[in-house]
Amino acid sequence: MADQQEEEDLRMALRMSMQNSPPEPKRSKPRDTAILPATTTPEESRQLQRELMAAAAEKRMLAAAKSAPPSSSQSKNERSGDFEMKEAEKKAKEVNLGNELSDKEAHQLFAMVFGTGVSKDILAQWSNQGIRFSPDPETSMGLVQHEGGPCGVLATIQAFVLKHLLFFPDELGKVVANMPQNLNSRRSKSQYVASNNFSAFTEDAKARALVKSMSEMLFLCGNNKRAVIATLSVISNGIEGSEGSSKDVIIAQALEGLSIESASDLQKVLRVDRYTSPTSAFKRLEAMIPIFQSRMGALLFLISALLSRGLDCVQADRDDPSQPLVTAPFGHASQEIVNLLLCGQAVPNVFDGRMDLGGGMFLKGISTSVEVGFLTLLESLNFCKVGQNLKCPRWPIWVVGSESHYTVLFALDTAVQDENELEERESQIRKAFDAQDQSGGGGFISVEAFHQVLRETSIRLPSEKLDSLCNSGFIVWSEFWQVILDLDKNLGGLKDSTGQMGRKIFDLYHFNGIAKSDLNGSQATAEGETPVQRPRLTKLRVSVPPRWTPEEFMADAAVASGNAGSESSQKDAEVAKPEQPHQHAPLADCIRTRWPRAVCNWIGDPPSIV
Repeated sequence: MADQQEEEDLRMALRMSMQNSPPEPKRSKPRDTAILPATTTPEESRQLQRELMAAAAEKRMLAAAKSAPPSSSQSKNERSGDFEMKEAEKKAKEVNLGNELSDKEAHQLFAMVFGTGVSKDILAQWSNQGIRFSPDPETSMGLVQHEGGPCGVLATIQAFVLKHLLFFPDELGKVVANMPQNLNSRRSKSQYVASNNFSAFTEDAKARALVKSMSEMLFLCGNNKRAVIATLSVISNGIEGSEGSSKDVIIAQALEGLSIESASDLQKVLRVDRYTSPTSAFKRLEAMIPIFQSRMGALLFLISALLSRGLDCVQADRDDPSQPLVTAPFGHASQEIVNLLLCGQAVPNVFDGRMDLGGGMFLKGISTSVEVGFLTLLESLNFCKVGQNLKCPRWPIWVVGSESHYTVLFALDTAVQDENELEERESQIRKAFDAQDQSGGGGFISVEAFHQVLRETSIRLPSEKLDSLCNSGFIVWSEFWQVILDLDKNLGGLKDSTGQMGRKIFDLYHFNGIAKSDLNGSQATAEGETPVQRPRLTKLRVSVPPRWTPEEFMADAAVASGNAGSESSQKDAEVAKPEQPHQHAPLADCIRTRWPRAVCNWIGDPPSIV
């Protein structure tokens, strides 16, 4: 009976399209998106085809009143209808209208992300964090964080958003078919300084920067061939056509009482769309932004990235796939999640390339250059070594990791990445040294490997210095570097008679999206000043003194000035002395892993990376 009624409706719509004076069209009933099946059945395909034909007929009714006599009009409309139906069928094939995950995929995904013994607190953290910009005017370009776990996802998205806002503001209004995912080819990085008027970014510009960033990251995870967008069946189609605040109301009502505590819960509500066209993915993300702004947003984007990469590929990327990606007991995003979003591979390490452990075993690191980079406090504590791929990204933006949180560091001037003579030579030597370092970033190599480094870098050491370095059977980087600094340039060294080589001064900005008390923005009340709870944006002046020796820098010229009144020593001490007193915070230790010897200064509260 239902099929006969639908066929009758379709015939009626087609007859009406051929009349000169069309009556009010009869529209198809909207489908209930909450109960879409996992796959499209033949019956559903027929239903979709009928709806598309009816919609095409309705459009033709408007044109029928101005058409020629009925006989010729009928022939023309029939031909037009055939063409429109073919176009509609083509579009229906191009866009996947939202599929359920299979039971196997849902369980694999849930176990991969959360493991088997995940607590309700961790699940609540990841189910209550949207991707929203801060309402505070001074930090309005930043994504605000309310829950402790998803900071790794938010910080990486934030880094890409800053890339588009700061360095490609003119591109935000464009949607180009099959646009390249990496925009660096469109603009030279040299001599470009972004605006520091962060409050000037419009809501539309920020929204488009967010959509472009999400699309770029998902295609990066999909090897620039595909992107998977995960949404929720209870609201994915319900918001289309809604305006403004009504979308938020619809979403809030749909999510009321929704909780995801198992793979079965995830399978019931999750729907995925697969795209190979960046333009189609961009438009879908743009339409679905209210969902990603909802409390499920961070989790949905993580799922989208994992599915874009492919669950089996994610597991193959990892050194230990038995561990969950969200770490216990606090629910933090693992380094694998951060690396997936930064470089498209869920590798667990931050060094370049891979490390051969022997016996066919390898540890996987970062294999390619990246758009935005990564620094970590753990490197300053000698727990790891960040490679040049993450340390020197294409754009001067870095996700900063501490023991428990991720934040973002960035510069407006791309010249901060430019290397002077000292840094360029040091990078060349360090790269050769690290290529031979099999200690996991420990900073030492074998004597045989050391001779290979000397050959590759054209360094000719005097025999006494060579014997001294090789006496212990292995060579430590810090000792080798001190010898290089004392070695004449004609022998491959970097002996600097001026004391000025390597000097740099520049500004960095640090953004911490988690709301904290800001004494600098205190509000006056009758009882005194009350700190404002908001994200933190701190400007830092970074000065890199010319002297390269860490011991001399830490002594702050005291050692040099105490060297028995030597005139040259006093002159060197004056050159090495920083212009301003050194302020310390853990962030400064992170910055020195990128710019050794850097002295950091700021106004107000110290920047926080926790």
